[in-house]
Amino acid sequence: MLVIVGALFSHALTALAEEKKPSPDQPLPQDTGAAGLRLALKQLSTTARLMHTTAHPDDEDGGMLTLEARGLGTHTLLMTLTRGEGGQNKLGSSLFDSLGVLRTLELLQSDRYYGVEQRFSHVADFGFSKTADETLQKWGGHDPGLGDIVRVIRTFRPDVLVARFTGTARDGHGNHQASAILTKEAFRAAADPSRFPEQIREGLLPWQAKKLYMGRLCWDNTSECEKDYTVKMNTGVKDPDLGMSYIQFALEGLRHQLSQGAAQWRVEPGDRFSYYKLVDSVVPNTTDAAGHEESFFDGMDTTLSGLAAKLGDEEKNVPSLKPGLEKLASLVKQATERAQTDSSNASAPLLAIQQRLSDLIAGVGKSKLSPPSKNAVLQALREKQAQAETALNLAMNVSLEASVDPPDGREKGAPTQDNALTVVSAGQKLSVTVKFRNGSNYNLWLDRISFDGPDGWLQGQDRPSLTKDLTTETAADKEVTDQGVIKPGHYAAVKFNLRVPEDTPWTRPAWHRVEPETESLNTVDDEQYATLPFPPPLLPVHAAYRVEKPKDKSLDLFGAVLLWSALGRVTEIRSTVVVPYLDEQKNERKSPLAVAPSFSLALEPSTQAIPVEDGNKIKVKVGVSYNFPTPDRSVVRLQVPQGWHVDPAEIQVPYGLRGEKKDFEFRVVPSGLREGRYLLSASVYEGGKRYTDGYSLITREDLGASYYYQPAIQKLSVVDVKVPRDLKIGYIMGAGDEIPTALRQLGVDLEVIAPDTLSKADFSRFSTVVLGIRAYDTQKEVVANNQRLLDYVSNSGTLIVQYNAGAGDFNSGKFTPFSTHLSRARVSVEEAPVEILAPQDSIFHFPNEITQKDFDGWIQERGLYFMDQWDDKFTPLLTCNDPGESPQKGGLLRAKYGKGTYIYTGYAFFRQLPAGVPGAVRLFVNLLAAGHEPATH
Repeated sequence: MLVIVGALFSHALTALAEEKKPSPDQPLPQDTGAAGLRLALKQLSTTARLMHTTAHPDDEDGGMLTLEARGLGTHTLLMTLTRGEGGQNKLGSSLFDSLGVLRTLELLQSDRYYGVEQRFSHVADFGFSKTADETLQKWGGHDPGLGDIVRVIRTFRPDVLVARFTGTARDGHGNHQASAILTKEAFRAAADPSRFPEQIREGLLPWQAKKLYMGRLCWDNTSECEKDYTVKMNTGVKDPDLGMSYIQFALEGLRHQLSQGAAQWRVEPGDRFSYYKLVDSVVPNTTDAAGHEESFFDGMDTTLSGLAAKLGDEEKNVPSLKPGLEKLASLVKQATERAQTDSSNASAPLLAIQQRLSDLIAGVGKSKLSPPSKNAVLQALREKQAQAETALNLAMNVSLEASVDPPDGREKGAPTQDNALTVVSAGQKLSVTVKFRNGSNYNLWLDRISFDGPDGWLQGQDRPSLTKDLTTETAADKEVTDQGVIKPGHYAAVKFNLRVPEDTPWTRPAWHRVEPETESLNTVDDEQYATLPFPPPLLPVHAAYRVEKPKDKSLDLFGAVLLWSALGRVTEIRSTVVVPYLDEQKNERKSPLAVAPSFSLALEPSTQAIPVEDGNKIKVKVGVSYNFPTPDRSVVRLQVPQGWHVDPAEIQVPYGLRGEKKDFEFRVVPSGLREGRYLLSASVYEGGKRYTDGYSLITREDLGASYYYQPAIQKLSVVDVKVPRDLKIGYIMGAGDEIPTALRQLGVDLEVIAPDTLSKADFSRFSTVVLGIRAYDTQKEVVANNQRLLDYVSNSGTLIVQYNAGAGDFNSGKFTPFSTHLSRARVSVEEAPVEILAPQDSIFHFPNEITQKDFDGWIQERGLYFMDQWDDKFTPLLTCNDPGESPQKGGLLRAKYGKGTYIYTGYAFFRQLPAGVPGAVRLFVNLLAAGHEPATH
């Protein structure tokens, strides 16, 4: 089992750690105690709902979201159309869907700070796109993305829809443009029952948001936005519960998006404005003479009593609703005022609020409201009921914990040493201890602790009840004398014995792509989780309690009356079963329990490129990890193309320990091998079952975790390529890529040079030195030793510099031997025609002949961060361009410097070589040989 943490920038993660960020497994301090209660009461006092749409993780206006959600209590949802799976990874080598999982985890961590819910669509980030037309064409038209946005609108029912972008070319990325275009269409489409009628048949109802706003993207030119905006909000205002401004707190969350390079992002105290333009509305105009509004919700009644007014003429069908809501608003105000002195003082009105909400829900349910109106009001009231429950639990200072017991008899809740124990498999037994703590000033009667997991998990017992199975303990080990009564400072615990049913689905993302390198839409595997970040935790639990006997001396008359009137009212608190464990840094972590297959297997590597001449000695390694091995005999087999031979035919998998990984090697002898792509797969057979998938834990010490599944396959690319055996290559890693692995597969003699050794490294040992992607951006040692690298070139070496994203820093550093100017120009269409500008150059002849066909079959893009100016001593070798644009000649430059060769390339070899694209492989091998040609060349 692989734990992916990425090749992290040490300074990035160290910076987060040194600031003692809250554990990703625990609530933020701002969501607990008195601050958390104040936030819950803000949310309880308003019915405002806002939905924000973007294209990728990190596009969101975090300051606006935090101001709305935390400052104003608005129920806020962020819908990010893609998971950023087609972007660059500024931390490590994970790309495509594994990067999408990582970025989903990063965004969820940001969302905790913003205070918002998260949704996604099933369209994928397929790489940089220059136009909305290209994006929508790749996404299969408007409907795939539009349908997902409409579904979320109909489910969430926002009052206000806020797009981050404008839907115009000023948005830059075509995905950005498309996200705004689709949001604008969805504003009206969600209210039209004829659009996406399958959703209506599922039970969703049409919903018309009241207003649509689009972002005013001023970047650093705020004067432009001042000319034309509807809403201007100051996110630089300091919030006392946050201890900083809204934008600063949002950046605390955004900085967890390390794969985006956000670790060092900061903003100084002071005013910071977000601007939005109203572009569609179904409410009367509320702008002033200058065309401005005070807030997104101008013209809407978002008070509790406003729920009744939204019914219009139907309000008369439920005459008790408005006075009930007005009383509810009064109680919320009283709870807010009483919480200012002591959180526990809010308990009495909150208990009364719960009772009031139950009465209102019962009354609306029995009313003669039309189904759409009844549905809307009940949804709003039930949301208030959940918010009131959260607020009351905070005021009462109660908690519920559910932990898997260690298997070796250690203290309950003690962390294990192995994060492999966070997963279980079919047939496995475990026990869970659920603990209810009473931190209030009152005696609490515990009605029940309930296991709410799927049917079939409870082993040999009924659901434990208070009278039969509850054991009571206290932190001081004193006996609780009154059965069912939990005194202040005490807790009760119940143990559940569980067994994983045979048919339990694996814990995995609800989407996948068969060919991540080429597909632009995800396949949704379970429609009920279609727009969720991940499926919800597997094993929920809850406890139900009520106030048993208040200490009247601690209450004033008002509080005593309210509290006594609410006695007998049951309140619930919810949690999820987690597994405590120690991560690789020995930090205590908790992870929701997950279910996985008994075996995880993977062909290593998952892609392989080999020369045709080496085709008779293909070795394939299959890694098998045990999660829950059984004594049954198991074997691993390799499936190959018809006519190929595998030796041995199968290998017995010996019984192993939980979490242990074993490697098995097969020799494959192809038949009639020639250049092309071939697929190999592996399976484990055990007890009549066949296992064909591998999974890995994607996590990081500042993030949650998710299991990423892949079929146990190897994509074998056989390339007709000549590889000089006398070359010695040195490779200096940058942001992280898999080019060294791909070159070694081809038989290249390659050594990775650690950046911290550059000041003393003997470069003369190498024929060619290659700088990995973004080496100048990410490795300060490369910058510091740039002159040593240039001296190496001057003394007859060859240096290949791959793309860097920090164009300004690169240009000011003057790292090239002659003057150049790095731009952000790129060619995003992978099929864009390529012209060879210098056909006589040896790079196109040694050791491989490069022709036009070598630019066929490239994936995602041609290249990025091309030069747009260069000294005459550089020779441009290739040109290409996206449709309708001028030729880009700065993607591959060669210069003679002293006795050696200097090459700059922005072509995306970091994507092509790991994928085994034949032409890209041949061309890159030729680059490695540049300057080392035989005299005949």
